[in-house]
Amino acid sequence: MIGLIIGTIVVLLVIVGVLFVNLSPEFGGKASAEKIKEYSKSPNYRIDKFVNKEEVKLSFTASQYIEMIFKFFRTQPNTVPDISIPVVHSDSTEIAVYESDIPRLIWFGHSTFLLQVDGKNILIDPMFGDVPAPHPWLGNSRFSKSLPLEIEKLPFIDFVILSHDHYDHLDYGSISKLKSKVKQFYTPLGVGNHLIAWGIDQSKVKELDWWDEVKIGEFIFACTPAQHFSGRGIGDNAATLWASWVVKSNDYSIYFSGDSGYSTHFKEIGEKYGPFDFAMIECGQYNEQWKQIHMMPEETVQAGIDLKAELIMPIHWAAFKLAFHTWTDPIERVTKKAKEMEMPIATPMIGESIFINRLDAFPQSRWWSK
Repeated sequence: MIGLIIGTIVVLLVIVGVLFVNLSPEFGGKASAEKIKEYSKSPNYRIDKFVNKEEVKLSFTASQYIEMIFKFFRTQPNTVPDISIPVVHSDSTEIAVYESDIPRLIWFGHSTFLLQVDGKNILIDPMFGDVPAPHPWLGNSRFSKSLPLEIEKLPFIDFVILSHDHYDHLDYGSISKLKSKVKQFYTPLGVGNHLIAWGIDQSKVKELDWWDEVKIGEFIFACTPAQHFSGRGIGDNAATLWASWVVKSNDYSIYFSGDSGYSTHFKEIGEKYGPFDFAMIECGQYNEQWKQIHMMPEETVQAGIDLKAELIMPIHWAAFKLAFHTWTDPIERVTKKAKEMEMPIATPMIGESIFINRLDAFPQSRWWSK
């Protein structure tokens, strides 16, 4: 009898899971056969999936993977802050009317930025949700109780740039609230299918392959390589491409790494598009078992050197627990290495403005240790 009850519960859980995956909009859309045929022409697409330039091997077995899932949800010392981390709140009116010729970045935590340059508003990896998962039960909450500015108070967005389709970078709830105030979305190959499934007109979505460029007036948006992977559900691993991005105007050059392990592509990007005035580079959610897809903090500094960046900023930290390191380990290690390598490094509070032409006055307080 007990066995029958357990079996029934298991079957019901499987049914609920299958229904959730197939009916919940959070999982996004899939490419049509016609689009897959187009993707297959990419040098970065092989045997029904996208691939990295170099072979990537994750050093854990299936049993270790299951063990990591259980470990992730167990309480561990200092992996999350004891209290809500501080946030600098923005004035929505001031942001809406900002038209200075000085480029400004506002960090929303993790990898989300608002870039204001030459009268344009550019939103990068807009994740404004509280939990980076398809359901709140499946992830940990944001480290801060508030954001610098609520998504509803953002100004009209000229361009949205997306690096890949993982939940901590592409958030269904955020896109749903943003879609009526965005002129154009730029994504790596395949990611646009999620946006279209969520009601965004296809004419507003432009997919790019690595090294593709889009020129809009004086702006150049270049989709550049990263070493990572993709997927939002069951059976869609590597169904979409992952990327980093270069944003160039007449006077400034900015780099955004997305998620990536350290590899030769940073030097290649530096040779083609560098030097950079400012580079936002991943630094967080790493582990020795998956360092090929999430670089170590010391590698963040080396990536900045490879890119020929004048100033770097560590990103992908201070918002969510997605690994087992302490929440301050990324920033402590990267600032130590940057000092050793004499690499200028910005460490703004969430919401603090960074002005690109003021490299002698960039934020560098140790706010996390106060």
